[in-house]
Order: sequence, then structure tokens, then C-alpha cells
Amino acid sequence: MQPMTEKTPVTVLTGYLGAGKTTLLNRILSEDHGKRYAVIVNEFGEVGIDNDLIVGADEEVFEMNNGCVCCTVRGDLIRVVSGLMKRQTQKTGRGFDAIIVETTGLADPGPVAQTFFVDEDVRAKTQLDSVTTVVDAKHLPLRLADSREAAEQIAFADQIILNKTDLVTEAELADVERMIRRLNPLAPIHRAQRSNVPLDLVLGRGSFDLARIEQIEPDFLNPGHGEPGHVHDEDCDHDHHGHDHGHDIEASGIRGVSLTTDKPLNGNRVTAWLNEVLQVQGPDILRAKGILDVAGEDRRLVFQAVHMILEGDFQGLWRDGADRSSRLVFIGRNLDEAKLRAGFEGCVA
Repeated sequence: MQPMTEKTPVTVLTGYLGAGKTTLLNRILSEDHGKRYAVIVNEFGEVGIDNDLIVGADEEVFEMNNGCVCCTVRGDLIRVVSGLMKRQTQKTGRGFDAIIVETTGLADPGPVAQTFFVDEDVRAKTQLDSVTTVVDAKHLPLRLADSREAAEQIAFADQIILNKTDLVTEAELADVERMIRRLNPLAPIHRAQRSNVPLDLVLGRGSFDLARIEQIEPDFLNPGHGEPGHVHDEDCDHDHHGHDHGHDIEASGIRGVSLTTDKPLNGNRVTAWLNEVLQVQGPDILRAKGILDVAGEDRRLVFQAVHMILEGDFQGLWRDGADRSSRLVFIGRNLDEAKLRAGFEGCVA
């Protein structure tokens, strides 16, 4: 149990209709995991929870037999979160272990994630933990061909639950993972069947905690050759059956751009450049993350951005003998790689 002074971690759960979000939510609300989770859903009917699992309903809030709580968003997410936080301490005196906010199948998770940065009251009590996207391994190629939202949900994710892996061959699975990597070189992929991924693998991961970016992804932006995430463009264009899925992804206009330099950076210049990029291209930049080596500074400058909201801080000393190169990635639409690279190189001290 967390002390009340700690912030409650929030997971934003997204994914296309039919990908398996509801199965995952039902597991959270009914499994005997010993944790106290709050699940916020758009429409309670969508989740289809068995009445036997519900202890009591208090307007829009349903208490579960396993101690979890489910409620619906009708109106303002900030109001709902604030209400939940008040209610939990009054009724039980203990906090939730986590809050899970489900977005509808067609929603862009961006504005939901931003809620947890912009409201002071919500920010004082909660901390965005991750944006987790559930993906249907069998239908993803079709989804990417006909839906811009499907590509955005993947691009925006901190982690991906690749569901229904039992319905495809290993070659198809490798193909789907390459498509995901092309849209999002950063997010770890958890393979699952019937959303059976261990809950502690996806909840409370701290993906948005700047101090933990490198802990979670020690090879952040620098996967070894042949590792997932080490992608050459030509690897992605054709799967083993000669189908070309590259154009499905191209149609969304979304891609990841990775930049690295071994030369120390000028701190003021890099801050000004990042701010300018986000001001000008903010709506098109879904996510950005980086670990930077600033001249004359023994600590690492760690930053991440969601659209136009930038968070950055000096975190932790560079380890002795560590490779002090600066690494950052932008994920978004219509990114001009040459221009981004030139701007980045202009920040060298």
C-alpha cells in the first residue's frame, strides 16, 4: 500500500475496438490480485461486468468484490478523477494502487494524457504512469490501412500489449512487430493471448517518470543489432510473403526519427531548440524522449514531451565510463528528419 503522500499512478489504456481492452479491464476488476485499482471507463455498459462481481453502486461508481472500483466518465475527466481521490480517502482511508483510464476505441489518447499535466489539483495527487495500447495481432495490418487512429494509438504508447498472438503465425507476428516498431521505436511490446499479460508488467511501470527512463530502457534508443527496435527501413517494407505493408504505415504519415551525437550540447541552445520545435510542430509531434549530455554538467538532462507539453530535468550522474552520447527520438506526423537533424546539430557546444 502506498502512503497517502505519494501520487497515485495513472495508466491511460487505449486500443482499437475489439483489440482486447475490455478483457483486460474485466481482469483488473475481478481478479484476486490483492490490489485496489480504480477503473474509469467511457461507457460502463461497454465493459459488460457481471453483476455478481459488484458489491454496491454509488451513482456512477461501482465497488467490486475484489476491492476495485469502476466508474464512468460522463462529462469532465478532471472532475471524475478529483471525485475518486476524495471518495477513496473518505471511505477507506487508503489510496488506490493505481487508476486506469480507458479511452474509447476511436479516441486519440493525447488529450487524456495531457489532463494529468494541466490540472494542478489532479497533478498534486496523481502521476501519469503510462499510455498503454492494446493491439490485435491478427487485424493490425487492416487497421493501419483504414484507420489513422490505430497508427496514432501505437505511436503514442509507452508500452504495447500485442494481443491475440495465438491467431497468427510466427512470421506474421514478426511482421506485425516490425510495423509497430516503425511507428514507435520506443515502446516495449508484451505478447499476450486473451489479454493475459501479468498486471504488474503493465501497471505501475513509471514510464513517465523522468528518473526512470534509462532504468526501464537501459538501451534507450540504442538497441543492439538484431534486437527489437533495431530497424533498417528496408527490413520493414516487405514481409515474408511479399506483401508490402510499408504504404499502410506511410499513409498515416507517422514515423519515429532518432538523433544521436557524441559531442556535448549547449544547454541553453538545446532548450530553446526543443521549445521551438514543439511550438511549431507540437500538434504533429505525438511523443518525444531524450537523454542529453550537456557541456559542463555531470548529470544527464532527461526530457520527454507530449504534443506541446515539455518536461525536462537533470537526473542522476553519468556513470563512470558510460557512453555520454546524447540520444533523442521524435515520434509524429510529417516530421522533417533533415531539418530536425540540422537543428539538433546546431545545439553542439
